[in-house]
Amino acid sequence: MKLHQSNPGNTKLFTSHGAGHVKVNGEQYDRSIVVIAGEVRIDWNVAGFSELNEAHFEYFLDLKPEVLLLGTGAQQHFPHPRLYRSLTDAGIGVECMDTPAACRTYNILVADGRKVAAAIII
Repeated sequence: MKLHQSNPGNTKLFTSHGAGHVKVNGEQYDRSIVVIAGEVRIDWNVAGFSELNEAHFEYFLDLKPEVLLLGTGAQQHFPHPRLYRSLTDAGIGVECMDTPAACRTYNILVADGRKVAAAIII
């Protein structure tokens, strides 16, 4: 599905998503990624939802987003709260949703000037 939204400056926005991929500013990614307003990170090495551990969530502490949107694929899944305890202790909200919802929500929040990170599991 293609997503359309005006893009002020160099803000990273999801432009489409499909089975096994997402596109950010037209560039396709076939692996798990992290997207923040100014960059796409490919160093978040998560091969699947069942692989998530505490270290995967601690990755976001240095980014200091207001909220982390976790895109869990075609279906919504919820990790055990102990996995992201370090984020909630730091005041960072964690929202879990399917990948299409995470892409849409990220675009809305970043366009509103919110400090948001999207972690998309492919």
